[in-house]
Amino acid sequence: MNSSPYLRRLAALKAKSLHRRLRTIDSVDGIRVQRDGRVFVNFASNDYLGLAQHPALRAAAIEAVKEFGAGSGASRLITGTLAVHQELEAKLAVFKQTTAALTFESGYAAATGTIPALFGKGDIIILDKLVHACLIDGARLSGAEIRVYPHNRLDRLEELLKWARQKRPGSNILVLTESVFSMDGDLCPLSEIVELKEKYGAILLLDEAHATGVCGPGGAGLAAELGLGNRIEIQMGTLSKAVGSAGGFVAGDAALIDLLINSARTFIYSTAPTPAAVAAAIAGVSLISSPTGEQLRATLRDNVKRCRENQELTGSCGSAIVPIVVGSESEALRASEKLAEQGYLVPAIRFPTVPRNSARLRVTLSAAHEPKEILGLREAIAGAATEPIRLGLHRPDA
Repeated sequence: MNSSPYLRRLAALKAKSLHRRLRTIDSVDGIRVQRDGRVFVNFASNDYLGLAQHPALRAAAIEAVKEFGAGSGASRLITGTLAVHQELEAKLAVFKQTTAALTFESGYAAATGTIPALFGKGDIIILDKLVHACLIDGARLSGAEIRVYPHNRLDRLEELLKWARQKRPGSNILVLTESVFSMDGDLCPLSEIVELKEKYGAILLLDEAHATGVCGPGGAGLAAELGLGNRIEIQMGTLSKAVGSAGGFVAGDAALIDLLINSARTFIYSTAPTPAAVAAAIAGVSLISSPTGEQLRATLRDNVKRCRENQELTGSCGSAIVPIVVGSESEALRASEKLAEQGYLVPAIRFPTVPRNSARLRVTLSAAHEPKEILGLREAIAGAATEPIRLGLHRPDA
C-alpha cells in the first residue's frame, strides 16, 4: 500500500507541534513511575485517590482471576455475565442512589453506546461546548440534530431549549454536560441546568467521570453533593479514574437500563469486562464509600489547595485537575519537557483535545502525592514558564 498520504498527514501534524507518540511506563510504584531508565513523580494520572495500587484492589483482582479466569469469554447477552458483573452493578446503583446500573468496557463505550440507543433522528441534543469527545461522538452517532452552547452559559442553554421545544414540540430533547470538566477542572452549574431542563421538558445526561470518588457524600459525585440525583435521568461515570480499575457505567431507573441492555451496541457487541477489572472496581467503590475514602478525599483536597497556591475551595468538590494554559502548542511541549528533565511528568494537552491556541499543561493531583512533591512541582513550573502564571486560574474563553 502506498503510504505517502499517511506520511503527508504525519508531516503536517509535526509541523504544527501536534504529533503525539506513545511513551512506555516500565514500572509503577504509587505515584512514582519509571520510564526510559528514570524515575518520575507522576502528575499525569487520573488515579485521584491512589486506589489503583491499593492492596484491596490487587487482592480482589487476583481472586477473581482464580475464580473466573483471565477473560469473560463472551458478550454479556451470551454467557459473559458473571456473578461479579451483577455484584458491581448492584453496588453502583446503591452508590449512585438509582434503581439500576450497567457497566461497559470504558467510559467512552458507555457514552457512544448509550446516546444512540436512546436518541435518534427527529430528536435534538444540546451540549456544552467543552464536553468530552465521547459525548460528542455519541451525539453524532445518534443522528439527532445537535446544538452547542458556550461553556456553562445558562442564558444560551435556555435559548436553545426554548428553540428546540418550539421547533419540535413532541421530540426528545437531551442536554449533555459534565459535572467536572476534564480540561479546566471547573464545575457545571448543575442546579440551574436541572431547573432549565425541567422547565422545558428535556432529559439530562450528566457525565460524572471526574467527580466520581472525588465529590459528594461517600464520593458519589456532584449530583449527590447537591441532592439532585433523583432529578437527573441518566448519570454516567467511569471506573478508570478515582475508582482505580477500568470500565464505565450508566446509572438510572430500571427501564433505562433494560433498554440499554437491549439497544446499546457497545454493550451488546463487546466481550464483557474482565473479571479482574470488575472485582477491582467492586473493591474500589467499597473503599470510596468507606471512612478510608473520606480520609483520602480530605488528603486530595489539601493537595489541590496546596497546588493552587492555597486558593480557598468551595463545597466538597475540589477538582483534582489544575490547568496551566500556555497557548502555543510548541511552548506547552517545551514546558512539559523541561518539567520532565526535573523529574515531573505533566502532559502538554494540545489540539484537538483542547481548542487551537489554548494548549496547556494539565496537572492532576492524587491523594498519594506528598506535600514536598507538590511544592517541588510548583517551583519547577515557575522555572519552566516563560512568563509568570498562576496555577489553575488562567482559562481560555469558552
